[in-house]
Amino acid sequence: MLDVARRAIAHGLRRGAPPALDPADYPEHLRAQRACFVTLNRDGRLRGCIGHLEPVQPLIADVSENAFAAAFRDPRFPPLGESESAGLEIHISVLSEPEPLPFRDEQDLLARLHPGEDGLILQGPGGRRGTFLPSVWEQLPQPREFLAQLRLKAGLPADFPLSQIRIWRYTTESFAGDY
Repeated sequence: MLDVARRAIAHGLRRGAPPALDPADYPEHLRAQRACFVTLNRDGRLRGCIGHLEPVQPLIADVSENAFAAAFRDPRFPPLGESESAGLEIHISVLSEPEPLPFRDEQDLLARLHPGEDGLILQGPGGRRGTFLPSVWEQLPQPREFLAQLRLKAGLPADFPLSQIRIWRYTTESFAGDY
């Protein structure tokens, strides 16, 4: 998977377009419909992160597409330049199927969270949605702050009432390497 992500980025640097990929060329477990995120870091800082929360295509195709998109289509950053590829780190997170996380109130929700393990999807009114991968716990280790920042990411106030929010939990299998 890391090799496919590297090739997608390299192809984008050379040709400005995503590479063609035939999932049939890969082992069966990489052809399964799975969702993933690809995160790029440079000098310890986020440089791009794109992914899917639900499976939409074979995992290997999702890795390629998301690696290209993280490098060249993340709206928070300009497209990756050749000079930035040195020191680029690639992180691939393959998501489990999200499961609803029922809770009675904020205290109950905080008690149910597994910092460092849980990725969360938060959905508020009007379809506003945000997610944090389990790796975000490294920057936001306090569950209350994690939830507040996730609300902000979804375009809601940090103290938006949880009674108007739905939450799903997922885990990830992660792979990392240098570009």
